[in-house]
Amino acid sequence: MTDKLFSFEKLTVYQKSLSFSYQIYTLTQKWPKEYIYGLTDQIRRASLSISLNIAEGTSRTRKDYRHFLTISRGSCYECIAILQLSLQLHLLSNDQYDTLYNKVLEISKMLSGLRTSLQNLLSTKP
Repeated sequence: MTDKLFSFEKLTVYQKSLSFSYQIYTLTQKWPKEYIYGLTDQIRRASLSISLNIAEGTSRTRKDYRHFLTISRGSCYECIAILQLSLQLHLLSNDQYDTLYNKVLEISKMLSGLRTSLQNLLSTKP
């Protein structure tokens, strides 16, 4: 890996979101094939969307970046709904659900904090 990083790669929330996506991809490999075009695909795309929107947002204006962080947070909420259904369908154990839920909750809170800090920078801009 290179020593040169894009600014978003240094963000803890980005790193955590990548780790969350990795866990989702790994876990869903074991899900029954009947869910591949529904829940499996949807939770994979939603989890990946978190980090993708963080990355893309850094290439935009601060105002646009805030919007991308809002989209990223929406993807967190989408993951929660899918995790809840996956638990009901017995695709996840209670422990797996709790672990993943807490990770996506932490990411969501971090995104809110980053979004707020960007808002504060916008409002103090001369």
